[in-house]
Amino acid sequence: MKVLLAGGGTAGHTSPLLATADALRRLDASVEITCLGTPRGLENRVVPEAGYPLELVPPVPLPRKPGKDLAMVPARLRGAVNAALEVVDRVRPDVIVGYGGYVSVPAYAAARRRKVPLVVHEQNALPGIANKLGARLATRVGVSFPDTPLPKAEYVGLPLRRMVATLDRPALRAEARAFFGLDPELPTLVVTGGSQGARRLNQAITRSAAALGGAGVQVLHVAGPKGTDDPTWQDPVETGLPYVVVPYVDRMDYALAAADLMVCRAGANSVVEAAASGVPAIFVPLPIGNGEQARNARPVVDAGGALLVEDAAFTADYVADAVPGLLGDPARLARMGEAAARLVPRDADERFAAIIREVAAGGPR
Repeated sequence: MKVLLAGGGTAGHTSPLLATADALRRLDASVEITCLGTPRGLENRVVPEAGYPLELVPPVPLPRKPGKDLAMVPARLRGAVNAALEVVDRVRPDVIVGYGGYVSVPAYAAARRRKVPLVVHEQNALPGIANKLGARLATRVGVSFPDTPLPKAEYVGLPLRRMVATLDRPALRAEARAFFGLDPELPTLVVTGGSQGARRLNQAITRSAAALGGAGVQVLHVAGPKGTDDPTWQDPVETGLPYVVVPYVDRMDYALAAADLMVCRAGANSVVEAAASGVPAIFVPLPIGNGEQARNARPVVDAGGALLVEDAAFTADYVADAVPGLLGDPARLARMGEAAARLVPRDADERFAAIIREVAAGGPR
């Protein structure tokens, strides 16, 4: 069986793609997997590191405003579709799988032209433009959240990497904190804005460092690849307690195991990884887009597993007022973690891989 997996840009697409690839390999070691991305996404590093071949097509972003870039979209899309067709003709996949984003639209068009069965996975509770198109062309559609408004939607959950899906936080906590240079016993806040970072989170957390340190809280701060180079970055004041700043985390299982509480955006990966691992969270949805991040977080928040704070309200004063008290209440944190962990399936990678195998074999459609 040959499978072409199309997705890239950020961890939101690449993480479920790689989780699916690994699940397909576990189910059938002979499967031939090729990944499709663009030259400027995270996939250029993480896909080869995971051991999968990567083919590239030109990115075709869709500008939000009229102008020259928007007028050039049709020509750019034709070039990307032709590049995708060249890959499909060379790889000859039995099925194409798309995860949305820039790279998926050319893959969806190529699947239609070559009459290759298509499977789509939508990570967010509200789908983007690419997967609204892809779902209409697909044989089957997997979604991360119930009630996602897409044709043919099947709730399978979000494919998680095994390091996260099988995580035993208490067993790994000491090792994880040692890995980051953290104290093994102190209450620990982990902050991440996703693979690209988040300026609002960076500003609020660094500027509340004195309050956090004064309350006995240590911090692991994943600032993003360009976080500390941002002109608004402010180095946290020295408090005598660990405050570790890193640009990116490859071992997300360690970050989750180290955390007593996580502050993060509400992309699908962040929400599902925290919930599946039983990590209490404060979700701060990105204020742009179609509102999908707030929708992603809502089931966990409603179940009592997390708090939801609007972007504009997430300030240093909020952090200083809310976070120390929450980290000082282990019983509440335990209840939140238990509520979150009950919500999401941990075997979505294998559920989705089974769908892909059925479609490739010409099974139920």
